[in-house]
Amino acid sequence: MERPQAQERAAYAHFSTITTRWMDNDIYGHVNNVTYYSYFDTAVNRYLIEAGVLDIHNGDVIGLVIETHCNYFASLEFPKNVDAGIRVAHIGKSSVRYEIGLFDEGEPMSAAVGHFVHVYVDRSTRRPVPLPEPFVKALQALQVKPKVD
Repeated sequence: MERPQAQERAAYAHFSTITTRWMDNDIYGHVNNVTYYSYFDTAVNRYLIEAGVLDIHNGDVIGLVIETHCNYFASLEFPKNVDAGIRVAHIGKSSVRYEIGLFDEGEPMSAAVGHFVHVYVDRSTRRPVPLPEPFVKALQALQVKPKVD
């Protein structure tokens, strides 16, 4: 198995800035590991809301996380901004694998990389549903073509 590596910014299709908060730091003086997952969720859901395909209050379709993972390479800390890069690695019938890179503001390499998988379900029944076409188009915009050397 190949060892996980930090990623360059060019590996991601979309960025949003997340402001760290005082409470994000732990006793060791850096952002606590569980907070990284909150940053992942914030970046992806912000993109989907801004793209007009996710209505967190009244939408019929919602995403449930079924898998998460993170590798850490450098510390993030308050009071700095974090640049969260996102890309889509896989679009299924009702699921999506999002990959996220967290970058200390201005740094060329990620401090952490991770992924999570959402299964999109009917809000009331919690049963998987096919991704609506506008949603698929918004996701396709996040797919990054691999570099050819």
